[in-house]
Amino acid sequence: MGHATNQPTWVIDTLASEKYPIYSRANAGEVCPDPMSPLSATMTMAGPGEDGYRDAFIAAGTFTPDEFEADRPNCIGVFGGYMYLNMSLARIYGVRMPGMSPEMVDEQYYGDMPGITPYAEEARPTDENADRSEQLAGYLGELFTTADLPELRADRDQMWRRIERRPDLAKLTDQELVDHARAFMPMFRRLFCQHILISAGAGFGIGTVAGVCDAIGRPELTMTLCSGLGDVDSAAPSWAMWELSRLDEDSDEYRAGFDDFLRRFGSRGPNEWDLHSNTWGTDPMLPTVAIRAMRPAPDADSPQARTELRIAEREQATATVREMLTGADDETKGTFEAGLQCAHVYAAGRERSKTNCILLVHEMRLSLRELGRRHAEAGHIAELDQIFMLTERELDGFVREPTSFSDLISEREQTWRKMFDHVPPFVTNGAPEPWTTWPRRDAVADGQEAVVGLELTGISGCPGVARGRARVVLDPADPQGLEPGEILVAPVTDPAWTPLFVPAAAVVVDVGAQITHAVIVSRELGLPCVVSVTGATKTIPDGAIIEVDGGTGTVTIISLDAADE
Repeated sequence: MGHATNQPTWVIDTLASEKYPIYSRANAGEVCPDPMSPLSATMTMAGPGEDGYRDAFIAAGTFTPDEFEADRPNCIGVFGGYMYLNMSLARIYGVRMPGMSPEMVDEQYYGDMPGITPYAEEARPTDENADRSEQLAGYLGELFTTADLPELRADRDQMWRRIERRPDLAKLTDQELVDHARAFMPMFRRLFCQHILISAGAGFGIGTVAGVCDAIGRPELTMTLCSGLGDVDSAAPSWAMWELSRLDEDSDEYRAGFDDFLRRFGSRGPNEWDLHSNTWGTDPMLPTVAIRAMRPAPDADSPQARTELRIAEREQATATVREMLTGADDETKGTFEAGLQCAHVYAAGRERSKTNCILLVHEMRLSLRELGRRHAEAGHIAELDQIFMLTERELDGFVREPTSFSDLISEREQTWRKMFDHVPPFVTNGAPEPWTTWPRRDAVADGQEAVVGLELTGISGCPGVARGRARVVLDPADPQGLEPGEILVAPVTDPAWTPLFVPAAAVVVDVGAQITHAVIVSRELGLPCVVSVTGATKTIPDGAIIEVDGGTGTVTIISLDAADE
């Protein structure tokens, strides 16, 4: 239920939309799993990110500018510091897009999570709009006929040129550091708009393939058909780490390779969208831990070998579907081929558009960390990352008179850290109750009683069956002794988790949907994957023997103790 006053309870919290009231942590929880730092929210997601999201809806034809509320954000909400995505808007996209539905949007973008208000209970008379559907039909035609996305490569190259021309941050004045970070905000708006459009294409392509597979009675082939695509940016670091894991860590070759790895992938890391977070570049121990986790894996488990197997399976599945469609009409055949191409092009494109955004965020991060370092050394703040407790509008005042913000920053950080101890509602209709009333994490028990034979159900991410010891990992920087052949059970995943996929036999994730990061990378690495397994990390005992069926989307507890297996 919504909070009656709809008043922000934290410095970056937003007013909830009155016109489009349903928000969800789905997908948002993967992008920003923790409370956002004030500076990150105001310089990226809740600022230019909101604008970019609106731009994407308008560019596709889903909405006209006047359909948005002018006095508040509509696409991205922030409640108790946590980012939410507007579910009502996404469902209207499903209503207006030919061949889509609100229910398809729910499945592809949000997963099978509890507490979601059915669309029928929030439908508005204005949701259906013939003009918008006509424009979306044109957008759909573009999705179905696009064989390449060269603009993503152009953006990548542009970002790398800017990185190579990065000024010596240590020589910039404080104001120049602020200006340098701010200069990326307009580009973030454009790149984030593109990321949303590309993500929509990925969802529609996979949805189209799924529709054909359902119609011929082979729904289990959907994810196989979308696997082993190659050239997926978020999988690239794992391939590079694998090569490093084959080298002696004390060798010159390893050191040179690791330096090159940091140059190429230093922007990636846990919670990488938030400016406050350390990345592989700012804390090299993060990738070092992941590389060491790969080291015991045999050469036969290389990402290359797994990907080649997945490519062969995809090609076989494609031939199977084409054969089953031999007697079908030309429209059905064309729909399958167009949907398959769309799924392949846009699924890989989604990861590249995200990578472009992350490269930009990291440039902002480096400039602001330098500002924080200086003022920590001067004693104006306790440590450099306290700089991220400011909002974007406060930066100029801080530069002029930093000591006047010292107490505010300290108090704000104390409040921000308390938010980590509370569990935000997964779905909210209007603004939620104040974050101080949310359940504490140490008091939440959303798992089931673990018994032999218990079958947990989620969403199929990548097909295949694997049986092995469950390794419940809550932090990618602390993989809890994950060994080759064990099954990774995680709460949520981003690229910082990807290296842990390599030694694993399968992946199980608490949240997620068909186009989330864990699914796309699992399909590249050839790992059985099930997402949206509610409470998996709290139900599955660490060390238990489980079986993961990525085709059916099920996880079964075989034994509670590996010794009994």
